[in-house]
Amino acid sequence: MLAVSDLSFSYGEVQVLRDIEIHVPPERIVAVMGRNGVGKTTLMNNIIGLLKPSSGSIKVEDQEIIGVQTHRRVRGGLAYVPQGRMIFPKLTVEENLRIGLAARNDRQRRVPEDVYELFPILSEMSKRMGGDLSGGQQQQLAIGRALVTHPKVLILDEPTEGIQPNIIQQIGVVLQQLVQMKGITILIVEQYLDFVREFCQQFYIMNRGEIAASGDTEDLGQEMIKAYLSV
Repeated sequence: MLAVSDLSFSYGEVQVLRDIEIHVPPERIVAVMGRNGVGKTTLMNNIIGLLKPSSGSIKVEDQEIIGVQTHRRVRGGLAYVPQGRMIFPKLTVEENLRIGLAARNDRQRRVPEDVYELFPILSEMSKRMGGDLSGGQQQQLAIGRALVTHPKVLILDEPTEGIQPNIIQQIGVVLQQLVQMKGITILIVEQYLDFVREFCQQFYIMNRGEIAASGDTEDLGQEMIKAYLSV
């Protein structure tokens, strides 16, 4: 569904990504892991089109998207939940969700009911300002806003960061439902090891801008954790 091949990226003279290879099969949840500063968010920004790679290929359903503008990538089926959520604090929950409608191709102007079914709290707080929500509620809002675009591939950058444990579990269950019931493919940057083991089927570990290890989540052993993830 999503294939990143030989992807490199530099900030001026500093090379941040080197020959990245990531393949995300349809209807799977795949985690990208690694310590802070290894290039995970930079990789996500290259995939969504906020940054332009120095070389390499990014394909969605075998269609090359390098050179395609970000808003066209979103219309083509990519959705992005950035690190830090980036909701609009001075807009209501409903207004935040309605912003996602602009990226749809079918001109729908109502927030799909299934978004509220997945996150009932968004329905309960639809008239509340986004900035008044807790961190966990804002994360649910950010994911809901991405789902409004009707994506094929959902990319999330550290969705459990700073979130209370019960909300983390709810988010994991919703991601599973999106795969099983809607056929969405998910790529997730995540450092919470227990979350990856419970909800993700495959992993990639980044180190110094490169893919250092990969495999099925059940193969994520203590040796890899010590070498690339432990602080």
